[in-house]
Amino acid sequence: MGKKIVTFGEIMLRLTPPDNLRIQQSRNFLANYGGSEANVAISIANYGGDVDYVTCLPKNALGENCITELRSHNVGTRNILLGGRRLGTYYMEKAVSMRGSQVIYDRDGSSFTDLQPGMIDWRKIFQDASIFHWSGIDASLTPGLAAVCEEAIHVADEMGLTICCDINYRKNLWNYGKNPKEVMIPLMKHCDIVFGSESEYATVMGIPAPKFAAVSDKEVVNKEAYENYCRQIAAELPRCKYVYIVLRNVMSSEHHTLAGVLYSENKIKTTRVYDITNIIDCIGVGDAFVGGLLYAHTVYDDDRKKLEFATAASVLKNTIAGDYNMIKATEVENLIEKEATGEVDR
Repeated sequence: MGKKIVTFGEIMLRLTPPDNLRIQQSRNFLANYGGSEANVAISIANYGGDVDYVTCLPKNALGENCITELRSHNVGTRNILLGGRRLGTYYMEKAVSMRGSQVIYDRDGSSFTDLQPGMIDWRKIFQDASIFHWSGIDASLTPGLAAVCEEAIHVADEMGLTICCDINYRKNLWNYGKNPKEVMIPLMKHCDIVFGSESEYATVMGIPAPKFAAVSDKEVVNKEAYENYCRQIAAELPRCKYVYIVLRNVMSSEHHTLAGVLYSENKIKTTRVYDITNIIDCIGVGDAFVGGLLYAHTVYDDDRKKLEFATAASVLKNTIAGDYNMIKATEVENLIEKEATGEVDR
């Protein structure tokens, strides 16, 4: 089996007011593309990984432009379906100082949300793949998409793939009458890798989180508290070999602290605390973590290296505008080794 990674999700048109304007102030919007699982795929491809992205796009200029965009980042697009009525859209109002980000979704009735079981040939797609990645966003949009996730997971399991889930809880998306816990937990029980923030684990699994509160890089992660937390998570997900948690404390929109946790082989591993100032764009930081960990699972055997790579990748995403983590593997490795000083590379 090769090392190809398959990700599944919705890529959307992202419209952002320029110059930190509010939506009601702006008459112009910056247009680009984004979506959690597409962001993950682009991260993997930027590191040199082999990745294929599965979605459904309308057969029009917007859909064609999405494919061109993905191909420009070396993401595989041969398994993208064409059909449906429209491309999903979201409006992103960027955070400034003490004002948080605001997102307005316009994705009902999109080509992706029209997907139903039986429309995607998962056996063909997984033939040369080793990892399948899906997220809670997929399962949150419609009952049909939750069933598609179940279908894909079942086939991936039968074919021996490693299955990865990003909890990706978005309260504004769970609108079809199902509790996230009743949908997500049965699917997560079939996963080998699970990722989320501590609040996402707490919300979906009902396990109170320790609540990371570091305010500088002089502090350390409370290993005892997170080992107990991860042990409770692992007890609910006995198949899961890797429980990843991203820890983030937000002091203001420009100042966050971030660290990573991995529970594997009944042992806790933590990174140092990163103190991040002058944040450019924190959208996609979790996706950058997942892209980093999935790539790391194809190149490293050591679990600590997997965690360090994923966390450093997530930290660097804060310096990049837009959804994608436009970072190379050497830049991630330099940060891990504390060689990233901000000096000119010449």
